[in-house]
Amino acid sequence: MKIKKNDQVIVLAGNDKGMKGKVLKVFPERQRVIVEGINFIKKHSRPSQSLPQGGIVKKEAPLHVSNVMLIDPKTNEPTRVRYDFLQKEGKKSRQKVRYSKKSGELIPD
Repeated sequence: MKIKKNDQVIVLAGNDKGMKGKVLKVFPERQRVIVEGINFIKKHSRPSQSLPQGGIVKKEAPLHVSNVMLIDPKTNEPTRVRYDFLQKEGKKSRQKVRYSKKSGELIPD
């Protein structure tokens, strides 16, 4: 997946279209992400030790990764992501890194 934890993203579709937020959790096997402050659901919970009152709790629900787009850290606009390999000096190993297609800048992990 091209989206990772702590990335800034913008929502492209759904009720929260156009909103920005930080990725809290990524589920690569299900191709879903949880974004901070986006796609709230109401969950009914019974009284427990952690929540003695019980009641209705609002929490973020996962979004499909196709409905979010990474925000370029340099231009602060939505961008697509491309992968490339960096050759380390004096070593034969290569490191896979993400680049912004819009600005060509390296996206920090």
